[in-house]
Amino acid sequence: MREFVKILKILCLFPLMLIYRSVVTFRNFLYDSKILKSHEFDMPIISVGNISVGGSGKTPHTEFLIEMLQDEYQVAVLSRGYKRKTRGFRLVEADDSFLLSGDEPLQIKQKFPNAIVAVCENRVKGISQLMSKFPDLKLIILDDAFQHRRVKPGLSILLNNFNHPINKDFLLPLGYLREPRSSAYRAHIVVFTKCPNKLKPIEKRILIKESEVYPYQYLFFTTYNYLDLKPVFNEDKKTIPISDLKKYNVVLFSGLAKHTSLYNFFKENSKSVKHIKFPDHHNFKKRDIIKIEKEFKNTKEPSIIVTTEKDAVKLKDNKYFAEETKKMLYCAPIKVEQLGSEEDIKQFNNQIFSYVRNNKRYCKLYKNAYSG
Repeated sequence: MREFVKILKILCLFPLMLIYRSVVTFRNFLYDSKILKSHEFDMPIISVGNISVGGSGKTPHTEFLIEMLQDEYQVAVLSRGYKRKTRGFRLVEADDSFLLSGDEPLQIKQKFPNAIVAVCENRVKGISQLMSKFPDLKLIILDDAFQHRRVKPGLSILLNNFNHPINKDFLLPLGYLREPRSSAYRAHIVVFTKCPNKLKPIEKRILIKESEVYPYQYLFFTTYNYLDLKPVFNEDKKTIPISDLKKYNVVLFSGLAKHTSLYNFFKENSKSVKHIKFPDHHNFKKRDIIKIEKEFKNTKEPSIIVTTEKDAVKLKDNKYFAEETKKMLYCAPIKVEQLGSEEDIKQFNNQIFSYVRNNKRYCKLYKNAYSG
């Protein structure tokens, strides 16, 4: 029966996929032929994106770049601000509501208060506003902008989820790809994300072969490093070391595009885990909180509730959690970690820093500062 449903799904969605493919291909043709204009800026622009629908780790990798670059350069992040209730250009403040800025931009701002974070659905306008408002700005990172052809970034990083690789996926609506796999040619750097901490050499060789990167592209591998669990509501409360997670029965809830790597981590590292899944960028309602609390009450002690950083920023103003539940609610911070040899890591870092240093605007500012 299951195979029949799968075949029926393919038969129904395949014609729609062909229509979608023709539209996307024609759009890319218009940009490649310069019939539609892609804007370039006298400013280092790094795009972090993918060609699938969510779940590849764009925000954690954006944070990784901020952490790498912020000590040497003034960095700005520009995002669309998905599902925010505002429109137009807006600078994100750390005490914003996620309804004003979107969950991921707010998460970035709260983690990196010295970074400039802005949202604008029009990336061309957003970049222009940032350059105008911050004359000393050295670098703009575009979060989730691979498909945004109106801006031509100087450096494009394409993320490919290890658990859901694009070479084994199909275009919408049959699969999760927003563009054909061939669109990966626009990337300068390709990163396999969410890899196992101990990626086997044979697995790496298979990925390299199947990824079919072009000669001018660089291929790298990253994983997630889970940090100590942080209380969501009571910041004075102690964190829970990851090494102590085995002591707890965990009720895990998340609003993500893809939940696999998150669930696998807690399955392997906690005493037990019950996972409640919600759609990506979910705004938690009263019925959701009731469901979470009910599951928690039915969980054997010692127990805790854990969610993601992205979901945690949406819960600060949530009025439906009981006070007792708040005391047991934690978020699981993650940090991107590069895999490979020291030479691999050095090569990735050099690609990023060389691009920023050699950019026109930065070189111009440097020359002005040291001339005459």
